[in-house]
Amino acid sequence: MKDGKDGKDGKGGKGGKDGKVAAHRDRPARRTQKTDGGLNPRVLPALPDVPALPTTEVIRDPLWDNIRVDHPALLALDTPAVQRLRYVRQVGHSFLVYPGATHTRFEHALGAYHLTRRALAALEEVGELGPATEEECLAVRMAALLHDIGHYPFSHALEEAGFPSHETLGVAKLSQGLLGERLIQIGGLDFPRIVGALITGSSRSPLQGLISGSIDLDKVDYLSRDARMCGVPYGTVDVDRLLSSLTVVEVEPGHFEIGVQEKGVSALESLLFAKYQMYRNVYWHHAVRSATCMFKRAVRIAVRRGTVTVQAIADATDDGLMELLLARDQSGLASSIRARRLHKRALDLPASEVPGDVQPWVTSDPDLLERVEDAIAEQVGLAPGDVLLDFPARSAMLGVNLPLRTRSGTIERLTDAGRAGHLGLPRVADELYRSARRLRIFVSSPPSRSLEPVVAMLTWPAEQVEARVAAASSLI
Repeated sequence: MKDGKDGKDGKGGKGGKDGKVAAHRDRPARRTQKTDGGLNPRVLPALPDVPALPTTEVIRDPLWDNIRVDHPALLALDTPAVQRLRYVRQVGHSFLVYPGATHTRFEHALGAYHLTRRALAALEEVGELGPATEEECLAVRMAALLHDIGHYPFSHALEEAGFPSHETLGVAKLSQGLLGERLIQIGGLDFPRIVGALITGSSRSPLQGLISGSIDLDKVDYLSRDARMCGVPYGTVDVDRLLSSLTVVEVEPGHFEIGVQEKGVSALESLLFAKYQMYRNVYWHHAVRSATCMFKRAVRIAVRRGTVTVQAIADATDDGLMELLLARDQSGLASSIRARRLHKRALDLPASEVPGDVQPWVTSDPDLLERVEDAIAEQVGLAPGDVLLDFPARSAMLGVNLPLRTRSGTIERLTDAGRAGHLGLPRVADELYRSARRLRIFVSSPPSRSLEPVVAMLTWPAEQVEARVAAASSLI
């Protein structure tokens, strides 16, 4: 895992002898406060049963070169909850299309942590960290490292399938087991809650925007990393320019937010457009979505039959969960995924050709959707699980909401409406979103009749659909 004990942060700020970013040495304007428990996060007491760890380590990374990891981060890294992320792929079933996409959430967590350190160093260099305490800086670094601690196997598929959000699971894990003990050791009794608030986006910290928001560093790393590992040119982000243009803005008396300087608007647009390109070409690739739909159905069947519990799924790794599914694969879906015998497209329409009044149940009610799929399967001569409907949604894909510091020093707000002469991409966000989104119906074998009439059924209210399914009436 570790390689060497000195060096510089790749493509970013320099590391100091004690593992802290060099630009943090002189902080005359910084507020300080003690966290609950009276522990000083800069002087960490040793746990009696924990081997002594070095003050810092440098980890080699294929994207950012050298990542300097400080002592608090090392304490969290060497816990089972974090080490599990080594075995959870970052982009789910994308490796079935892009063979290089086997990188993990562990690498991504390190990358987000690294970029957060660089952002803090950039803000410190221009004297903008004054509103943030030392403890808030520590908490935001740890939140970046641990933001995906609750992630399920295979990316976001299971959240689409109706399982609790990974942020909810992650916040719970922050106070459990060895990781919970280490976080208390690092920052005091209240530290897990403080880190959790940053992860869920509910913190009042002036640094919240680095973890959750329009320019959070999670996005910067995963877009850059996913593009690199997939071997596609779509995820290019002007990272250096974006980080150097970050600013801390007082949006109301006593309340600060992360914003962007006017010089960074083009870099922000590069982030937004990279996100659009990656969804269109990688995350929502038809074969990736077919495997994802098959996986969601296989897991739902396994839970319904008692083969696996929701808690076991939350604790599993990618391969561990697949082995559980394969051991009792009565549907045959898991074995088909493993052999890459994926359902094929019987219908594939761009969102521009789908009625605008598609009902919310299509994307928000996986139970009803499954019943509809199986009813359609029966009506076209196929078995349950042989017809899978997919219309993925990410309405805030290109959303923007953050302060802008203009060259004249005034503060304005960038929103989805953009700002004349400054940010044009959000004004065409709806069109870009529609061009990335597609309605697809996947089938295991050719249906006995056309599935095009299904499109009209998607505009029916949930009550009408439920009634027709219950009465075994035709849906197409």
